[in-house]
Amino acid sequence: MKYIADIREGDSIREHYFCKEKQHMLSRAGKNYLSLQLSDKTGVLSGKVWELNNNIENFEAGEFIKIEGLVLNYQGELQIKIVRIRRSAEGEYLPSDYVPTSGGDVDKMYAELTGFISKISNAFIKKLLENIFINDPLIPERFKSSTAAKSFHHNFVGGLLEHTLSVTRLCDFVSGQYNHVNRDILVAAAMLHDIGKIWELSGFPENEYTDSGQLLGHIYMGTELIAREAEKIPGFPDNLTLLLKHCVLAHHGDFEFGSPKLPSVIEAFILYNCDNMDAKVFSFIESIDKDKSNNKWVGFNRMLGRNIRRTE
Repeated sequence: MKYIADIREGDSIREHYFCKEKQHMLSRAGKNYLSLQLSDKTGVLSGKVWELNNNIENFEAGEFIKIEGLVLNYQGELQIKIVRIRRSAEGEYLPSDYVPTSGGDVDKMYAELTGFISKISNAFIKKLLENIFINDPLIPERFKSSTAAKSFHHNFVGGLLEHTLSVTRLCDFVSGQYNHVNRDILVAAAMLHDIGKIWELSGFPENEYTDSGQLLGHIYMGTELIAREAEKIPGFPDNLTLLLKHCVLAHHGDFEFGSPKLPSVIEAFILYNCDNMDAKVFSFIESIDKDKSNNKWVGFNRMLGRNIRRTE
């Protein structure tokens, strides 16, 4: 298997990939061509079919295909010029080659995450977290297998859990560094901030936005879950529901990043910064890990908008 992460300019490719996207396009000269997004467990790569002839058999997005082509560098990014395509037959590929997974043990990570519940002092918050992360018949397994994003960070099976655990650790630490911080609210909000992603994104290899994800989004679905579960607990304080919902609503920090509200309480502000830091530090790590050159400068990261330098 020639993984996408190992592809280099000038490589001749004859390999099976998952077709994430297929678009019929029109060139400036008025010629029809296909633009594809191909994926495996190591990444995504663009492919172009400039000549639509008998070598390009019928296929659709969401299918495994075998392609032949040449890897080119177009405006600083690799791209495959594809000359032959056919549908892949069962047995020609291993599905596990197309499902990126966390390097950590998801069961151990989930045990550590749920371990924070025992440290919660507020009985209402503790019960809310137990009902969601332990007693719910579906959420635990979905949480373990979900991705944290389509492309930006932690975009692999177990990515949501890995990211949430990291953010919860950070929030737990920061809660003891400043006055006026309610640790129970902050830790609970950290555990819940991205829980809507279990409904926002489909599983691999597709890893695409669901209808709920497109129409509602994980922020709305997360706050809806909090409200729904809080109502099931007798005497759950309305103000506590309000504060937890606000933390989730504001965790993207700014309107320009899709946050419905700006952080207005200290717990929401800390959560926003811990969430932002974990996502961006992960992007630094990913850029360094993917670079095989051992050069100091590992390349331009589009999410961060800068060139990344390796520290000696």
